[in-house]
Amino acid sequence: MVVMPKRVKTFEVIFSDANKAFYCSGDKVAGRIVVEVAEVTRVSAMRVLGVGCAKVEYAKGKQKCREENEYLRYEEVVQLDDQPADHDGSVILRPGNKYEYMFGFELPQQGQIVSSYKGKFGYVQYYVKALMERPAQPALECKKHFEVEEPLDVNTPDLLSPTGGMKEKKVTCMFIPDGQVSLNAKIDRKGFCEGEDICISAKFENTCSRIVVPKAAIISKHTYQANGRTKVFRQKLSSVRGNHIISGMCDAWQGKTIRVPKIKPSMLGCNIIRVEYALMIYMHIPGSEKLILELPLVIGTAGLGSRTNSVSSTDGSVSNASASWVSLRMPSAPPSYCDVTRDCRLDQPLTPLLNDYDGDDSPIFMHSSAFQFPPLPAYSEVDEELNGNTRMLQVC
Repeated sequence: MVVMPKRVKTFEVIFSDANKAFYCSGDKVAGRIVVEVAEVTRVSAMRVLGVGCAKVEYAKGKQKCREENEYLRYEEVVQLDDQPADHDGSVILRPGNKYEYMFGFELPQQGQIVSSYKGKFGYVQYYVKALMERPAQPALECKKHFEVEEPLDVNTPDLLSPTGGMKEKKVTCMFIPDGQVSLNAKIDRKGFCEGEDICISAKFENTCSRIVVPKAAIISKHTYQANGRTKVFRQKLSSVRGNHIISGMCDAWQGKTIRVPKIKPSMLGCNIIRVEYALMIYMHIPGSEKLILELPLVIGTAGLGSRTNSVSSTDGSVSNASASWVSLRMPSAPPSYCDVTRDCRLDQPLTPLLNDYDGDDSPIFMHSSAFQFPPLPAYSEVDEELNGNTRMLQVC
């Protein structure tokens, strides 16, 4: 927020296309600088700067790590079209008028600029800054940011090719061998866009004595480099899980899907900030480290259009379901509860089978058998009468 002096009422940057969400390499950034004054003001020069930079800053112990890269530097002195200027180039602005300084410049070509970014330890930002220089007074400045998004096409042969891998791990208990677990997984391509489904084909085997759980998650990896040091920030974005696998059994995923959430595209062209994604397929092993297989992903801006097809098909199915629901007739009377067969197993408490400390996933449960008390034995009651005589009453 820029605090304006009393003599300046309005000083702001306005882009020509206010509804434009982002710019790409080679696009023209154009607009105007609007100035209104409350009293006579002399302006010696109006400078416009276009700035784009990437900056990393974090603390490593007592040391401050800082690095900066510049991707855009534009500077121009703009003039008023129909306003007479003095011999030194200065102009006099008078109250009651609105003055507009026009500006425009082109962004660097593809490969020389990166997308806007804001992360935990760094950012990439672009903005236009206007400087109003006045004689014998400090310069006034105003700033307005704009977004840049570089196109990343995932329809290249490399990103359309399948990828996969295999991992196995030997499990021990108190240094005693306890079998092993293994997984073999693949996906049909590496490039995806927001909203698309990743189809996973995988096989899991468990020969140890523990119950394992297969899972998959999309993770992001943000790498920051400054002063020769590297800092990595990893985050789980979405996840799915399969059925638990007991000892000596195996399980297979045929077309299990996980949807790409709303995330920024991969950023691979910046020297100090890098944003990468991966599909992590792993097996949770109680009492041991996970068996992890990571398959690299590239999230782009131009994809196969599968999201549009899936959304349209979903909309069609929902509309069909709604139409069929309207055509149904409600029964005249609800069914009687006497006809419902009660399953006593659902009334029993759920006992955890194993503790799963991985994220927010729910633990696995098993049904514990209820303890049945034996029938009560027959017993006798003594009925004492007033005359002191007693009699035995048999009760069954």
